[in-house]
Amino acid sequence: MVTLPDLITDAHMEMLLRLLAAMFAGMAVGLNRDLHGKPIGTRTLGLVSLSSAVVVLAGSSFGDLHFQQDAASRVIQGILTGLGFLGAGVILREEKKLQVHGLTTAATVLAAATFGITAGLGAWFLTFVGTVMALTLLVFGKAVERVFHRALKGHDGEAGSNDEVQPAQSDKAGREP
Repeated sequence: MVTLPDLITDAHMEMLLRLLAAMFAGMAVGLNRDLHGKPIGTRTLGLVSLSSAVVVLAGSSFGDLHFQQDAASRVIQGILTGLGFLGAGVILREEKKLQVHGLTTAATVLAAATFGITAGLGAWFLTFVGTVMALTLLVFGKAVERVFHRALKGHDGEAGSNDEVQPAQSDKAGREP
């Protein structure tokens, strides 16, 4: 009689660890987006990261978790191409002000996918350090931006935000310069 522990191999445990790491990396970045009331959050980015890891693992040979470089490269290219649609869905434009919002949130979709890819590949250092650096940037980046904007405002007259794209100035006839 075959028991459940007989069915779970070391390779299965390694895959489980990789999937959990990917999911939690995406969720960590998503938590930041949730706390800031953004249109994407913990569940979505956790799923993006987890899904990326699943696809990377599906492109590997399950028995020994070895990756053929060509196959892994094609899988990664497919993930990064496909997630562009999800990222584009969170970019919003205000009609009246012609300002774009959501670029940082769209970038977190890319980040979550890359953490899933690195976890799926078993690149633990990249997964951990990438997640910590992304969270550091998301938590402290706005404050650093404000410091630089204040410091540079006196030099060039005006400094804009990376999260907003300002429309071109137009003349009275409505033509752009």
